[in-house]
Amino acid sequence: MAEKQQTFAEAMTALEEIVRQLEQGDVPLENAIDLYKQGMELSQFCHSKLQNAEEQLISIVQETGETTAFDPLKGEN
Repeated sequence: MAEKQQTFAEAMTALEEIVRQLEQGDVPLENAIDLYKQGMELSQFCHSKLQNAEEQLISIVQETGETTAFDPLKGEN
């Protein structure tokens, strides 16, 4: 059976829930370790999605139609 692709929003919601549970402090150690691992996986997933989005958005189309990466330190020239 094919697994449904998780969206960024779903991953963030799940990550927020994990953080909430861990911050309460009443989670048994074994469960806390599992939650921490899941949280790290979700964090990496979200980071990857954000990086991908940034790479897609931070580009400039030159007058020739050529796309080049935008360097915020150099400006838009």
